[in-house]
Amino acid sequence: MGAKWTTADMPSLAGKTALVTGANRGLGLEIAQGLSAAGAAVVIACRDPARAQQALDALRLKVPGAAIHAMTLDLADLASVRNFAQDFGKQHQRLDILIHNAAAILAPQQRTRDGFELHLGVNHLGPFALTGLLLEVLRAAPQARVLTTGSLAHRMTPGLNLDDADFALTPYKDMDAYAKSKLAALAFCFELDRRLKKAGLAILSAAAHPGYTATNTDLGGFFMRLSTRLFAQRPQLGALPMLYAASAPDIRGGDYIGPDGYKELGGHPRRVESRPEARDPELGAKLWAFSEQRTGVRYLSY
Repeated sequence: MGAKWTTADMPSLAGKTALVTGANRGLGLEIAQGLSAAGAAVVIACRDPARAQQALDALRLKVPGAAIHAMTLDLADLASVRNFAQDFGKQHQRLDILIHNAAAILAPQQRTRDGFELHLGVNHLGPFALTGLLLEVLRAAPQARVLTTGSLAHRMTPGLNLDDADFALTPYKDMDAYAKSKLAALAFCFELDRRLKKAGLAILSAAAHPGYTATNTDLGGFFMRLSTRLFAQRPQLGALPMLYAASAPDIRGGDYIGPDGYKELGGHPRRVESRPEARDPELGAKLWAFSEQRTGVRYLSY
């Protein structure tokens, strides 16, 4: 890995198909642009068709001739996830790169259409179900990559409580809910890696986080918004760890990529470490069983 890896170092992705969720703005838009500029055929999966069209127009201006189109996906609705996966399978014979980018961040307490706490539903349970429902098109690629977006926030919670995952008993705090969902996302990523290897499948599961990136300057209170505007790095830099994970030839299953700067707040891609719980096989197995039960999507079961 070069000390200052940039999109100029990306290998050609010609012939590959990539799917990026939540790619109508911020990091997702930058990731879609980077993949498209490297030659991949890119599908952006967005909840709002109008915003998706705006993103397509912007991407086509920045990457003339890009092979890119949009599909509708709402990760807060499992029926939408199932319909999306079915439609994707009809339109595409294989999927080389699946990037779980869409996220609920610091939202007020609310539930998804299926009754899950919103952060957990959008940031983990929706992606868990989507991965399983797309497994056949992932298997059809020579070596597909399933990439999860981590966050520094996964360290900012006491831990997962799957017995009260929807905050029915515990007082709700938006940061704790978000942090728990990101810990779950990483635990899923590393458990998926273990299960793919055990199944002998040529699919790798890895993760990347963007550091402290100005993806949405309207979030949080006044001081958080001001701090984001003043100190956060630009989305173009924040997208680099995920673009590295999506394209670099030395990526292996279980890798976690983040910025190389101070406390991983910003910089260029390098391998980083998660908190130990994220790689705990016991937690991973418990989370997997919980996720299968909540979503009704079962795959790679022991």
